[in-house]
Amino acid sequence: MNLSQQLAKHFREVNSGGNWTWSNLKDNLTDVTWEQATTKIPSYNTIAALVYHIHYYIEILIPVLQGGKLDGSDKYSFDVPPIHSKQEWDQLLEKSRRDAETFAGIIEKMPETKLWENFPDPKYGNWLRNILGVIEHTHYHLGQIVILKKMIQSQTSEEKTN
Repeated sequence: MNLSQQLAKHFREVNSGGNWTWSNLKDNLTDVTWEQATTKIPSYNTIAALVYHIHYYIEILIPVLQGGKLDGSDKYSFDVPPIHSKQEWDQLLEKSRRDAETFAGIIEKMPETKLWENFPDPKYGNWLRNILGVIEHTHYHLGQIVILKKMIQSQTSEEKTN
């Protein structure tokens, strides 16, 4: 397995399982309802906002990986559209999963030599740094999602017992 394939594998694992942490987005989001995903705990992002935020960077990097321009801004990365139903929550999850697989598929086919080339905007370093950054970013926010999920489910349990 070459480095590009290993990176794609690592990215897939944080999204759908098999990594050494035994924690991934798919498993942790499977039983999150749309109501839980949109529950706002003061001073924290919602689960839906974090899923959108993770996906935002993947979505804007896919065209760059395909030779296009970088077209995005950090200021829009938490602009999750309103979610008012299970269908809207499921659509966000499905689009995130589909784009994550597209992202992994492109990385997997990337020549290893390209990993050492500068990203289209050199201020961001090389391709390897950016791909690793996306993986690290996903793990970081996955941890937040897990904690928020526990807080929300604990709060829900307490409300049911009172």
